Amino acid sequence: MQQDPRPLLQVACGVLQRADGAVLLAQRPPGKIAAGFWEFPGGKIEAGESARAALDRELSEELGVQVRKARPLIRLRHAYSNRIVVLDTWLVTDFENQPEPRENQALAWAALDAIAGYDTLPTVAPILKPLQLPADYVFTPVDADAAFIRAHLPRLPNRALVRLRLPRLADAAYAALAAALVDEARQQGLQLVLDRAPALSRELGCGWHAPVAAWRGLQVRPDVPAFFGSAHGRSDLLALQALGADAAVLGHVQATSTHPDQPPLGWSGFADAALEAGLPVYAIGGVGPGDHDRAWNHGGQGCAGINAYWGGEL
Repeated sequence: MQQDPRPLLQVACGVLQRADGAVLLAQRPPGKIAAGFWEFPGGKIEAGESARAALDRELSEELGVQVRKARPLIRLRHAYSNRIVVLDTWLVTDFENQPEPRENQALAWAALDAIAGYDTLPTVAPILKPLQLPADYVFTPVDADAAFIRAHLPRLPNRALVRLRLPRLADAAYAALAAALVDEARQQGLQLVLDRAPALSRELGCGWHAPVAAWRGLQVRPDVPAFFGSAHGRSDLLALQALGADAAVLGHVQATSTHPDQPPLGWSGFADAALEAGLPVYAIGGVGPGDHDRAWNHGGQGCAGINAYWGGEL
């Protein structure tokens, strides 16, 4: 295979986020490539420098801020006509000093839903996806009934995605339960995800989760508010990214009783598949909310699971 002649540029990028959810955008100044376009601040990772060290240095030089708290958000690879950029993106939620333009760039705090109104670099849109998603993706136990789900919704992590995964329920009964639960979930700050016909997700304003067999037959993204898919490896993740999926669930990461004959990916295998896949990826299989840091440090959006969230009480 012929090697790509375009130079590879490693960049550390910081998404500074205030308590109200607004994030900081920087406009590229005159004289720079893509001048006038908005981006998240950051810069080149120097030889021998870690991504976190580059993040701290670049934000200090560009904005005069000192990073107190940051965690990996997503790592992206984007090919421009004259270069390839690998963007190591960090979510910065605590910092000293108010950002000020030290390189003749304009700055703007923007709500996530207002960024579409800015002329942004193409790397901004894929960074918005993990910003808009929670760290937890909860699947219901397959035999859960309405009473069990209702009783446990208040105990689930704030903003969690909740997949109504009830394969033994007939379609009509499933649709009735979803319609009964969707508002209750929203009142608890949760986002319901369905896995039957996409039309039901569209009708109720819910996300749609597709198992591998369901999404592999698709040619275009389904018309649903949010699209999530199961994945077994990197090729699945790249295919889901090409379909316009909002996120994927990859596993299993650890050995589990439900997959005794399938070797686990392990965290290194998860990272090999998830890093630079171009979309947020949840780890599943023997993981739970206590594994957020591990998932983030291996290129993940967070964790998905059943027993770790419901307590195995069913």
